[in-house]
Amino acid sequence: MGVGMPIVHETESQKSRKKSNMLLGAVLGGFVLLVFAITIVKMVDGQNMEAFDHVRRPALEEVK
Repeated sequence: MGVGMPIVHETESQKSRKKSNMLLGAVLGGFVLLVFAITIVKMVDGQNMEAFDHVRRPALEEVK
């Protein structure tokens, strides 16, 4: 019976830490999915992607 995985007993603090790490991983994964989804929607929607990049663009200037 010497072959196999050893029996490991987790303490309460280890269980708590594991649970909070899993929750943090889920939250971060959800944030990544949210940013990805917003990016895809903006690209598919065809919005004007021009932004301020230190170059004069007449299309972005206010009309007086």
